[in-house]
Formats: sequence, C-alpha cells, structure tokens
Amino acid sequence: MFKNLFGEISVLFSYPKHLFILAARLIIAYGFAKPALMKLSDMTATAQWFASMSIPFPTFTAYFVSAIETIGIILLILGLFTRSISILLSFVMIGAMVFVHGAHGFSVADNGLEIPLYYMLFLFIFASFGGGKYSLDHVLFKDGNDE
Repeated sequence: MFKNLFGEISVLFSYPKHLFILAARLIIAYGFAKPALMKLSDMTATAQWFASMSIPFPTFTAYFVSAIETIGIILLILGLFTRSISILLSFVMIGAMVFVHGAHGFSVADNGLEIPLYYMLFLFIFASFGGGKYSLDHVLFKDGNDE
C-alpha cells in the first residue's frame, strides 16, 4: 500500500518539475543581478575591494567575475548553456565563500556562508539536470531532462 502511495505521490510531484526548474533559474539569476550591477557600476572600486581582500590579480579578477555573473544572468534566464554557466558561477561562488563570506561564519545575518551555499546547491542542480523543458537548451539541444 505505501509503495503504491509513494509511487502516486512521485508522479504527482513530477508534473510541475520543469516549472520549478524555470522558477529556480529565474530566482537565482535575479539573486546574481544586484551584486553584478554593483560591481559593473564602478569597476575601479570593485578592483580596489578585491585587492583589499587579497584576491589575486584584483583588476583582472574583477572584470572576469563581473563578466561571468553578467553573462550568467542572461544565460540562466534564457536557459541557454545552463550546465556550463552553472559550473562557472559555482567557481564564482566558491571565491565569494573563501574571500568574502568565510570569515563571517554561517549566518546570513553576519554576511556568512548561508546564502552562497544555497546558491551553490541550486547551481549544482542546474549543472546536474540542465535548464529543464522550458529552456533554450531543451529547444536547441534537446537537453533538459524530459522525464
């Protein structure tokens, strides 16, 4: 009886799966938007901030990270090259955790690791399962885990 019940529940929750993936992509893209725009608005200040945290090659890294975030926002919204950009954004998040958030502990209230870890979780999901049915990956490459 429980096996059948769990099977039915599994089928029921599989219907909105692609809508959930789409919503998650849009939410994560939105979450990257403000930090990316802040960096882009004053790249000199961003490079100085990176240098103050002893990030190697601060000017190059500021431009490189800003480019990955900006391109990542667009690609996540479109669901294009979702797996690849998720991996690149994961590296950005690792850098953020090491250089910015790590010294502040876990709590979001203290600017800790909590939010970057949530981002990483979603980026790993996108890297593993793709952009879903409602993505350009699915339209162009038949990627998106159609199940």
